[in-house]
Amino acid sequence: MLLRNNIPLTYTFGKIKTELLFVISYSIGIVVLYQNFHVTRISIPVAVPALLGTIISLLLAFRSNQAYDRWWEARTLWGAMVNDSRSISRQILSFVENPYGLDEVNQFKERFIKRQIAWCFALSQALRGFNARKGLEEFLCPEELAFIKKRRNVTTSLLELHGMDLKKALSEGWINKYQQIEIDKSITALCNHMGGCERIKNTVFPVTYSKYINMSIHLFIVLLPFGLIEYFGYMEVPLVVAIAAFFLLVEKMAVHLQDPFENKPTDTPTTTICRNIERDLLQMIDDDKIYEDKPQTELASVGSYYIL
Repeated sequence: MLLRNNIPLTYTFGKIKTELLFVISYSIGIVVLYQNFHVTRISIPVAVPALLGTIISLLLAFRSNQAYDRWWEARTLWGAMVNDSRSISRQILSFVENPYGLDEVNQFKERFIKRQIAWCFALSQALRGFNARKGLEEFLCPEELAFIKKRRNVTTSLLELHGMDLKKALSEGWINKYQQIEIDKSITALCNHMGGCERIKNTVFPVTYSKYINMSIHLFIVLLPFGLIEYFGYMEVPLVVAIAAFFLLVEKMAVHLQDPFENKPTDTPTTTICRNIERDLLQMIDDDKIYEDKPQTELASVGSYYIL
């Protein structure tokens, strides 16, 4: 996600620079041929590209809505992960009893909460196609790192460790059966959110639908100069470019929004969300030092516009 609002025009129009070069060359070629060679004086009623443009606008509106729905669902799922991460940490701190001040119980609470932070970062990395194990040594003990090293799905393994620790807490008498059920519900909710993100990541937007709209836009651009040439002459060039740029930008926006976990500027800001979770959970165990000393590095950047 772009962290600054003043996105430069060079970045915006850079996404369609190849298409714009084609439109400019094509529209200039049409007007030059029309003005200098009578044999090429072909024109069509302006109503034809206007009707086609109206149909494409409706299709683009539907496509943009569907793409935004995918992006918003991803953001909603990550918002739910924030809430459930706080909830499960609060449950661990308030449910787990330690009347004798045992270090083992305190270590259990800290280990569980830091593992939840690791789970959030691992999921963020995995969804973006990066190494899910990178950076987890900051939050996991050597035994946990050895456990997930043997597993292919890191996030599922971390939830498995949650369940194993929960079973141990019940057997040791640190929590009762009802508390165990409530914490297990929180773990199940986290698993459901993870599955929702993986569904969005692995469900490809219909390629044929995108292809047909793209072909329709190009047909519209090809016909547009012939509908405007009689009315505007050479002035039809900037007009055609402006209209074409609008349609191309809307289509490009939908293409980017439909994949919210591809490490693009339009991504769901999962890294920023993970850092917020890390800050809040470390605060709950009175361990602010780790977060304050951690360098705030970005995953990628576009000029000075950082993607988090």
